Amino acid sequence: MDSGHLRLLTFNLQVGIQTSAYHHYLTRSWQHFLPHPTRQRRLNMVSEVLSNFDIVGLQEVDGGSFRSGNVNQVEYLAARAGFPHHFQQLNRNLGRVAQHSNGLLSRLHPTRIEEHRLPGTLPGRGAIHARYGDGEDALHLFVAHLALSHRARIRQLDYLSEIITPLRHVVVMGDLNCTLEQLHSHSRFCTSLPLHPVRPLLSYPSWQPRRALDHILLSNSLVAHDVRVLDQLFSDHLPIAVDVQLPSACQKTLASLLHPNKH
Repeated sequence: MDSGHLRLLTFNLQVGIQTSAYHHYLTRSWQHFLPHPTRQRRLNMVSEVLSNFDIVGLQEVDGGSFRSGNVNQVEYLAARAGFPHHFQQLNRNLGRVAQHSNGLLSRLHPTRIEEHRLPGTLPGRGAIHARYGDGEDALHLFVAHLALSHRARIRQLDYLSEIITPLRHVVVMGDLNCTLEQLHSHSRFCTSLPLHPVRPLLSYPSWQPRRALDHILLSNSLVAHDVRVLDQLFSDHLPIAVDVQLPSACQKTLASLLHPNKH
């Protein structure tokens, strides 16, 4: 955190599978179940990108199973990129085959972390709620991966809105699997969740971006600067980044949480 700014990034990692064409969904689908020798090298390249940020939200990371070579990708990226704090939320446990997870990497020490299992017909979607500081000027950051189904997404947005409504300084980031226009079409969500999006950026598919599915939403107390999509073909999604300016009261709350060896 420099001069009251936090560098944030959200990224759907697709468990380290490089997808750069539609046909790769078929020809490389086996990598969702079996290890691949280039996956570790790709994680190393990803870690170089992540090292430039203060807080990173990850979706579709593996928690350490056969397909990832028994590597917990959240732990690995945190260590490789120099993040002193990390958290893995296991959302879909397929035993030794796959550990489908969300992840949080942070240079600030979270005061508290909560896991939320999001409602839906099919289990396996979740959100991480990291609180930085105490009281009304704490920063609340959510890393979420929403469902593909429209009906399930509505339920999940309603669920999140109940949690977020009473909070003051809020960031929601992740693969929301819908465009901003679709978000705005849900009046209950917009009314109960007064967050403003940073400008939409085309993030999917990564090789020819046509849809803005990955988002960083901010409460009105936070100001976005340098909103950008990173042109790294590590996944079928592109990473989204933003520098967030914090209000002075929130800065004071977070100052004590900084790691002494922050990046």
